[in-house]
Amino acid sequence: MSKPASTSASSVFSGPEGQFCVKLMCPDCRDPIPNIIEDFTSGDYVCGDCGLVLGDRIIDTRSEWRTFANEEGDDPSRVGNAANPFLDGAQLDTVIARGGDNGSGLARNLNRTQGRTTAQRNERNLVQAYKEISALCDAYDMPRSIVDIAKQLYKKVEDDQLQRGKNNDAIIAACIFLACRQEGAPRTFKEICALTKVDRKDIGRTFKFLKSKLGTNTGTTSSDDLIARFCSNLNLGQEARIITRLLTQKAKDMENISGKNPVSIASACIYMASHLIGDGRDAKAISEIAGIGEATIKTTYKILYVNRSELLTLDILARSPQAKESNLITP
Repeated sequence: MSKPASTSASSVFSGPEGQFCVKLMCPDCRDPIPNIIEDFTSGDYVCGDCGLVLGDRIIDTRSEWRTFANEEGDDPSRVGNAANPFLDGAQLDTVIARGGDNGSGLARNLNRTQGRTTAQRNERNLVQAYKEISALCDAYDMPRSIVDIAKQLYKKVEDDQLQRGKNNDAIIAACIFLACRQEGAPRTFKEICALTKVDRKDIGRTFKFLKSKLGTNTGTTSSDDLIARFCSNLNLGQEARIITRLLTQKAKDMENISGKNPVSIASACIYMASHLIGDGRDAKAISEIAGIGEATIKTTYKILYVNRSELLTLDILARSPQAKESNLITP
């Protein structure tokens, strides 16, 4: 049984550079290296050797970790969840935790009831849409900046009530498409269709509608924006990317190809550049990556081949000793 301290448990001594320090020592043990236990439960300092109580009402200065996770599990945090900038209001409501009821399920039921009664329908729709946008963008490893821009666009659609009569999945797909353009990492309509499972016509119509209503910078898609990603997916090196970029820059000024789709121009230039350096890719492999037909690539390549004397200047052929006009395939 612990007994109260009969004499002072502290002694004052001179520390380094004349500073005075307080050293806690058990008056009974007189051990220069005391075994002091801090019992924060009872608020006492206790000698671990003899059990003498050396102090009481001590203050616990450790971090007050608490769990604020919605799901069950350990998620220590000293504060609550960060405010979501894409939601309205102060977001300081008290939320009933799902766990902590010894598995009876009562806390989970109370959490659901509170969610139905307090959450506004508009906010629930926004949260659900934000989750879907995040999941879709994560599937294509899109950067966080694109995810945030897509959420901002969707919130503007909700605030302006532009979603009435529109397919919500098409709106989400169009917001992701616009966000990719604004961030300088555009995706093709076929890629967005494969990602969101929304028909291309629906995405196109929704994109044009939002483009006219939002009044934001929608950006443009050029061949240069697609080259790096297409070449990377085709396992082509830096040399092929440089030659392809030079070919697209020269092809833009050609009369017969200036009005072509940027995806078609980029694909045809990759087809030509890969054969110039002796590491050719067939039209089928490029069409699977670019999302266009083989016939479209070959048709655009015919125009490039006919005008090869204008395209294959010395700066392109000098990029690699393997870059030779003789390596080109006759269309």
